[in-house]
Amino acid sequence: MRSERQFCEQLEYNLLYRWFLDMDLMAPAFDASTFSRNRRRMLDADIAGQFFSAVRDQGAELMSREHFSVDGTLIEAWASLKSFRPNDDDSSDCNGWGDFRGHKRSNQTHQSKTDPEARLMRKGRGREAKLSFGGHALVENRHGLLVDLRISEANGRCERQTALRMLKRKRAHRITVGADRGYDCADFVQQCRQANITPHVAQCTHRRSAIDARTVSHDGYAVSQRIRMRIEQVFGWIKSIGGLRRTRFKGRQRTQLAAHLVGAAYNLQGRQA
Repeated sequence: MRSERQFCEQLEYNLLYRWFLDMDLMAPAFDASTFSRNRRRMLDADIAGQFFSAVRDQGAELMSREHFSVDGTLIEAWASLKSFRPNDDDSSDCNGWGDFRGHKRSNQTHQSKTDPEARLMRKGRGREAKLSFGGHALVENRHGLLVDLRISEANGRCERQTALRMLKRKRAHRITVGADRGYDCADFVQQCRQANITPHVAQCTHRRSAIDARTVSHDGYAVSQRIRMRIEQVFGWIKSIGGLRRTRFKGRQRTQLAAHLVGAAYNLQGRQA
């Protein structure tokens, strides 16, 4: 379903949906505004976050308490590049901004009029830039279940900053975290060690690495580097099956609500497998 309004329309005549919701043939369909009001209640009370935590805690006996992996991705925002216009432009007409050839665009001078919280970001050199949010996952290394899934502003520092926020919890024992070379930064490695976390981060080859030879020499480092690849399965599932390749909501808060529900669904199917 592309929208809640389309779902309400389908509910008028689709018997399968009525059967799933235990509605008889004469019961009136929902109004689309009902979803908006209920979503606001869910956001205010953080129902989706509590649901994700409850599902995760039910599988605590299956999860590792010592070894984790972290990574980030980009989630495309529900906004067109035509809406990415200069900050001082108050025009509501987006049709005249289809051709940007010869014009510089940046997040400092431009903003999306459709979703102001979205930021122009690209995955790598030579890739096209899109209005996006940052998506960040923390998984445990035993079965690859999600420990945390967060949405942030898309920028060059969001992966490391959000990873530290997910990892910095009060714990009495040391843990390890596997990550790719994008996390090979002196600040990230230092803050991990200060928080009683051993950073099993892939070493950069084109510049000086913050990971010393002592860390690399341990057998656990090689194991973490091999198992951390499982986190790509998480991103593949939540984007292809969970429908989070492109968010259907505006703003980080609503996108975070959807991410918590998708993350809970991933953990449920992962436990059954």
